Amino acid sequence: MELLAPAKVNLGLSVLGRRPDGYHELHTLFAALRVGDRLWVEAIPEGIKLEVRGQGLPANTDNLVYKAALAYLSAAGWPGGVKVVLEKNLPLAAGLGGGSSDAAAVLRALARLYPAPLELPSLALKLGADVPFFLGSGLAEGRGVGERLTPLPPLQAALVLVNPGIAVSAAEAYKGLTPEMWQPELDVAGIQAAIQAGEEPPYWNTLERPVFRMHPYLEALKQELYRLGLKGVLMSGSGSTLFGLAGDVHEAQHFAEVLRSKYPSFWVVASETVS
Repeated sequence: MELLAPAKVNLGLSVLGRRPDGYHELHTLFAALRVGDRLWVEAIPEGIKLEVRGQGLPANTDNLVYKAALAYLSAAGWPGGVKVVLEKNLPLAAGLGGGSSDAAAVLRALARLYPAPLELPSLALKLGADVPFFLGSGLAEGRGVGERLTPLPPLQAALVLVNPGIAVSAAEAYKGLTPEMWQPELDVAGIQAAIQAGEEPPYWNTLERPVFRMHPYLEALKQELYRLGLKGVLMSGSGSTLFGLAGDVHEAQHFAEVLRSKYPSFWVVASETVS
């Protein structure tokens, strides 16, 4: 079977504080997009075979796709094997949830190839905090480390994604946080209403401050996107991808063309939320 592993953006990400377990308490709004990686999944008699095309990502046991296949088949009692071909279209370490989405796609595929009475969200959470979101709806409010999800009705939005090729690990982004940077909960209803009305959403990303400190160019690029005419420009996740909202998909495509001509080495994509 062939599957799309959609990218996500965070329509606001607020770090509320540090938890006793050392992780940070988050409040965010996850939105899946119509752009992403692509996977071909096929049942084989035994074992796990992984092939990666595109980005220089190793096809070894450290790959989240391999880990997801291993987790499912082990829990299901090894009913057979699987071959996965991953076409990596999304930039790496970009704040778009690419690896997490790939892992969730494999879990979804294996649940169809080898049905078993397993709790997919539990398997997903062991692979990563963002993985459970990609099992479900296209829009969800996330709490905890992002694993406590409340599905929300679809929200239609056109946007432009820009990645300048700067890789940012989530660990270094969170390491740069200090208590005075912590922020309150997001106004989820207000964010949804503003996006539907084509207005500037009342959201923020707490991680922008430490990431922009490490990579000042990203802050300058954010202002450039605002000057271009995009609204609600924000860094997604722990970066380095920035996104901005457009009036519709045609306007998003126009902005993307302008940005590609100005920054030919950047990864620039016009997309929509999954509505």
